[in-house]
Amino acid sequence: MASNSDPCIELDGKHLSLEQIRAVAEDGVAVRVTPEARRRVAAARALVDERIASGEAIYGVTTGFGRLANVQIAPRDAEQLQLNLVRSHAAGTGAPLAERDVRAAGVLRVSALAAGHSGVRESTLDLLIEILNQGITPVVPSQGSVGASGDLAPLAHMTLTLIGEGEAFYRGERMPSARALQLAGLEPLRLGAKEGLALVNGTEVMTAVAALALLRAERLLAAADVIGAMALEAFLGTDRVFDRRINALRPHAGQARVADNLRALLAGSQIVESHRECGRVQDPYSYRCIPVVHGAARDTAAHVRRVIEIEVTSVTDNPLVFPNDGEFLSGGNFHGEPVALSADFLKIALAEIASISERRLYLLLNAEERGLPLFLTGRSGLQSGLMIVQYCSAALVNDNKGLAWPSSVDSIPTSAGQEDHVSMGMTSANNLVRLLDNVEGALACELLGALVATDLRRPLQSGTGTQAAHECARAAIAPLTDDRVPAPDIEAARDLIASGVLVRAAERAIGLPLIGRPPGFAT
Repeated sequence: MASNSDPCIELDGKHLSLEQIRAVAEDGVAVRVTPEARRRVAAARALVDERIASGEAIYGVTTGFGRLANVQIAPRDAEQLQLNLVRSHAAGTGAPLAERDVRAAGVLRVSALAAGHSGVRESTLDLLIEILNQGITPVVPSQGSVGASGDLAPLAHMTLTLIGEGEAFYRGERMPSARALQLAGLEPLRLGAKEGLALVNGTEVMTAVAALALLRAERLLAAADVIGAMALEAFLGTDRVFDRRINALRPHAGQARVADNLRALLAGSQIVESHRECGRVQDPYSYRCIPVVHGAARDTAAHVRRVIEIEVTSVTDNPLVFPNDGEFLSGGNFHGEPVALSADFLKIALAEIASISERRLYLLLNAEERGLPLFLTGRSGLQSGLMIVQYCSAALVNDNKGLAWPSSVDSIPTSAGQEDHVSMGMTSANNLVRLLDNVEGALACELLGALVATDLRRPLQSGTGTQAAHECARAAIAPLTDDRVPAPDIEAARDLIASGVLVRAAERAIGLPLIGRPPGFAT
């Protein structure tokens, strides 16, 4: 985790980028809260204390929760109410969320509280920051949230660690939270009035999972362009479909971006030039329509980014405190619908990336009319070549068909009908992560096919970007000369994709970023 000399991200409750979230979640960068944010937090807490003293009925502070909102709670029971809330709501199940996802949720929780509309004490905020900075990560079951009053169960499990209950990961071990706090030199928190509610109410967990998944999706989309270009080249596909004139007549930003990418990647390809006058007019759709399909997925990711960027700087607990107006307002900011719909939309788009990738691989393995041996082996029958690698891709694509089904179209009422419409956003986010695993695997399978098919085109050289990608991959994956177990090769290809090594090699060669739109690129 971060030391005092390491970089630190300042949280003011208003500004937070997805890249900053990843830096904290994955790289252990520390956080702190700005002085102005602390003043807002103190002002909101002062109003909470004032209203409790007045005996005013405030939802979740001097009343019960959900269907029990009309049950008055005596001031002397205010702290016990919050403790009971956290304990009773920690009702998750399933495998724990990845530590990076829980850390990302922790960043979002600190940022939201720093906005000064939740009414927590500064000491509570400080403990959250210390837990994050010292690398204590609550054990949070991945299932149990319906995304209505936010992520009640996951956030309750996160809050258990603050009060010294539940479990946490610390220094590579899973242990009781009380032990983790003790080892880090921290004291557990005693919840004050409203604090339990502020800590378990909100969309931070589903948003954290979706935010990191989106960043991963953007990297996979860049990899899909590189691998698609390699496959098209080896298939002896035409590059005419990337002509700016064609794509300008359907001016979707993503389509133009992908066409730009593939022109740059294939520039100078001897393989492409070798069949320029072959007489074939058109390629199958999975090659011909790469700009359209990949581009539509990029546009989807761009839309999802806009939604998530808003969500990560939003305040989504309830009720909200407005100290400048002296008011408590109850609303529905905790409903996860924006995140749920966005995660579902991205799932559908990325499922298409895996689907078209599998089709390109299938064609590479069955391209005898284009001079490639069946299954990319010269000893067909005795050897199976990459036959079963395509089976693997097909299985992943099939799995995606279930995962891509939008969880947000379902709603199961909870809390005796008080929460009568829910988002299921956590399910959407979890399935998005699983689907990304499958997309990564499908692209890895296509990469193996593109590598072997390109080897068979030698001594002709590939394009500027595809040559660099091929050399990068071949440094990690040996050429296929005889049948061998393909599983290790698939995993090696996955590593090249997931780490960004493959994309960075291509980017260095062409001198352009493959994520985002390079200004003025018009080759």
